[in-house]
Amino acid sequence: MTTTGTLADQAYRKVRAAIAAGELAAGEKITERGMAERLAISPTPVREALRRLELDGLIERIGPRTVLVAAIRDGAIDDLAEVEVGLRGLVARFAARRATAAQLDALDATLDRADDLLILLKERGGQGRPVERHLSELFDTMQQFNDMVSACAHNPVLIRMLEQSRVFSRPRRRELLLQRVADDETFGLERYTSHRALVRALRAGDSATAERIAIEDSQGGLAALREAP
Repeated sequence: MTTTGTLADQAYRKVRAAIAAGELAAGEKITERGMAERLAISPTPVREALRRLELDGLIERIGPRTVLVAAIRDGAIDDLAEVEVGLRGLVARFAARRATAAQLDALDATLDRADDLLILLKERGGQGRPVERHLSELFDTMQQFNDMVSACAHNPVLIRMLEQSRVFSRPRRRELLLQRVADDETFGLERYTSHRALVRALRAGDSATAERIAIEDSQGGLAALREAP
């Protein structure tokens, strides 16, 4: 990939994340030169990134070098969520075919750490002690698990597509998770056991079951986060 192509991908992800996080609000004007200065890159990759965002329906062009952040319709978010869910299922399908023994052992070890953190969180919560640091560590551990599952697919193109199709950027997802857990400390625990089931399917090389588990988990997670206030 050319340097320009790489920079365009980076610009696309950063602008898209800023829109998803609300840092770039609906109706806000963006110029190629202004965004290039903001990202500290040349206008050429920014121009390519904005073209892609325009195709995604996230921005609307109002001039040769100027665009507006579009008001994201619920239907557009539904479409994006459907793509993300499908890609997560495909990642799991590939992972069931290609994961190495070492990778599978690492997935189990990561879930063991998550189990320990869950026990600690329940103990501290029951004692009325602060849990923020341990909760943050649990989120990081589960994000690491998801990234490791992606790595098991051994398909960089697929992973890049998944990153570009996320409904929520990673920072925004973390923010929403913290909000939901603050309101309900049991949030997400009903889906936690699916991670062990996914690893079992990966070990068995059962691509259909792995895909189904990943899709159901992704659908549940996205639906819950989209309900966040």
